[in-house]
Amino acid sequence: MAESIFPASTPKTFRRFKVNDIRDGRRDAHAIVAVAIESVCPDQLVGRRLAIEQGMLRWDHHPLTPPLRVARIGRVAIVGGGKAAAGMAAGIVRLLARGGVEGPRVAGIVSVPEGSGLEVPGIEVRQTRPASRNLPTPQAVAATQEMLTRLGSLGPNDLAIALVSGGGSALMAAPRAGVPLEEKVAVAEFLTAAGADIRQLNTVRRAASDVKGGGLARACTAGRLLVLVLSDVIGDSLESIASGPCLPGAAGASEAMLVLERFGAVAAGVAPKLVDVLRSEVGRGLAEPLPTEVADAAWTTPRGCSVTHLLLGSNATAINAAAMEARRRGYAVTVRHADPHAEETADEVGIRLVREGLTLADRHFPPPARDHRPAGLPRAIIEGGEAIVRLPASHGTGGRNQQTCLAALEALRSQGIAWPEGLLVASIGTDGEDGPTTAAGGIADAAVAAAICELGLDAARALADCDAHPLLQAAGGLVVTGPSGTNVADLRLILAQPQQGPA
Repeated sequence: MAESIFPASTPKTFRRFKVNDIRDGRRDAHAIVAVAIESVCPDQLVGRRLAIEQGMLRWDHHPLTPPLRVARIGRVAIVGGGKAAAGMAAGIVRLLARGGVEGPRVAGIVSVPEGSGLEVPGIEVRQTRPASRNLPTPQAVAATQEMLTRLGSLGPNDLAIALVSGGGSALMAAPRAGVPLEEKVAVAEFLTAAGADIRQLNTVRRAASDVKGGGLARACTAGRLLVLVLSDVIGDSLESIASGPCLPGAAGASEAMLVLERFGAVAAGVAPKLVDVLRSEVGRGLAEPLPTEVADAAWTTPRGCSVTHLLLGSNATAINAAAMEARRRGYAVTVRHADPHAEETADEVGIRLVREGLTLADRHFPPPARDHRPAGLPRAIIEGGEAIVRLPASHGTGGRNQQTCLAALEALRSQGIAWPEGLLVASIGTDGEDGPTTAAGGIADAAVAAAICELGLDAARALADCDAHPLLQAAGGLVVTGPSGTNVADLRLILAQPQQGPA
């Protein structure tokens, strides 16, 4: 047996809990997740954050800077891409109609994944990539070119609205001259498999694109460009959300080269034409810093377009909503907002979650001294994040959330510890996608642990091979929601009923 990762006092068996059973835990988990995802529904977020009051467009009931009077708007062009782009478009079209701006004056195109399409008046919602394959396609390139053309046809009295959300990097694609789309796809797949995080991946994406790193905004000839952002990036740095298509400047070639070299893409010859372009720019010293905060992202383009970014919602929005629902259901809740500087693998997250779950669930692990809540109260930890998965050369099928849950299950199994019936661990992608699978994530509880044992499934091998999907599917541990139409990274839950009665 491997060296124990748990305290010596961890019991090998757990009492049956008398208050919550497995079904109660799953029922609560599904309800908590549903409320969290509903809280970041893009259509509703637009309606909550934006309004037309006294003839002016207002953000959280305050005038924009500079003010935007609806009566002075000529045409409105709506463009954008991401998993939430269709819902955002529906919300903004409805808002404008209430202010009398509708019909032929409002038109546009947005790029979304398959399964995320909606009927939006005046807006072509184009589904440009397959579900569960977050890579650019020729269809995404064509849609992006139409966006750039539309933005370049506007006049000084017109308004452009760009809708930016998670997944937008693949859905708004315009490879630089001399860089084939195939190289962009290959380098994205290589870096993802090598364990690059979203910031590193988007550093390369911006450097390889004519639309990212401010390219969309620079194409705009309207007098005003509003950028509505739904963040799928922990920390909400705008340059990483869909690779910053409306920010000033572009990713420096030297930064992109550092990422490619660090992860071995240059040595592997993954994208030789892209490397040639970047090396040429490094030699010419081309680099420009990017702002990372919303307050720093108001600027005027060389064509005279005034750009304003508005952050609709983020991972924190969903985590707070999940915590409120858990409290409503009687849980004593600990909220843990994601740390943008944390770099945890899915395996590390799974082990950490199950250790914390044991602490909550078992009387041998009392709550911290400062925790004065009743001992018998069900407890929950709700956190956000986005784990890293480093794929082996030969790997199976899964995603970071499924890998997290499998790691939790295997951590106990490998130590000979029975999974307590009152403990549930879940990790779920708010977009409804987890890797190239049909699942949004996974659940680990006593029922799944028992099924793995009864079916004789090799959890250790599946974990090592990053092959969580077929194992969790067989064991009843998948969460399948379908595309949610939103995306704010991942939600993780620990639900635990403290053990009752004497030892």
